[in-house]
Order: sequence, then structure tokens, then C-alpha cells
Amino acid sequence: QVQLVESGGGLVQAGGSLRLSCAASVRTLSNYAMGWFRQAPGKEREFVAAISRTGGSTYYADSVKGRFTISRDNAKNTVYLQMNSLKPEDTAVYYCAADRSWSDSVTRLAIQYDYWGQGTQVTVSS
Repeated sequence: QVQLVESGGGLVQAGGSLRLSCAASVRTLSNYAMGWFRQAPGKEREFVAAISRTGGSTYYADSVKGRFTISRDNAKNTVYLQMNSLKPEDTAVYYCAADRSWSDSVTRLAIQYDYWGQGTQVTVSS
């Protein structure tokens, strides 16, 4: 069983930055591809970014490309999402997810992820 705990959310003005962290209770985080998803009120959960087991591959939603950066520190069992140039439409609950992967690939499909965190709220004011 893998437990994921997100942190770093909060209230920020448009144009500001936040850094989300996802701490994983797992012996070997490098066995998992990791992803970030978000869900705004009244909307479906959507893919934000993903990173492969080694960090060699990353994948972003078009809506965040160039503004958000996903990274990981396998030694610290932690994944990060650096969010810059935030917009009000980025307001959502952000979820971290882990995919028990057998290759160094990434996926944007939520159904592929095996474990999910409880989420952290990000609110961007205009």
C-alpha cells in the first residue's frame, strides 16, 4: 500500500507561484511513475503533469505547459509541482497519484494510476 500526502497549497494572487509537494510512504519511489491531477468545483478531474520513474520523461497538459514544472527526488520519496504565472482558472484541488510502472514511460490517463492522495487546495485570486 502506498500513501501519498500533498502539501503546499494555498491562496495566491494571479501571476504568483506555488510549489506543491507529494510525500510518498513507499520503500522505492523509483518503481512508480507519478502524476498530478486537479479538480475544480463542478468539473471533472483533469490531468496536469506526469513524470517517469527516473524523471527522464515528463508530460504536461497544454493548459499548464511552460508555466508548471514537475520534478521528483527519489531519495526523498517526494514529487514536486512548481507552478508559476498562476491564473484564476488554475484554482482547484490538486491530487498526486502513483502508477506502478514497469517502464520509464508516463501517462495522462487517471485510470492507469494505482494510488491517490487526498488533495491540496490551490486558490488563485484575480
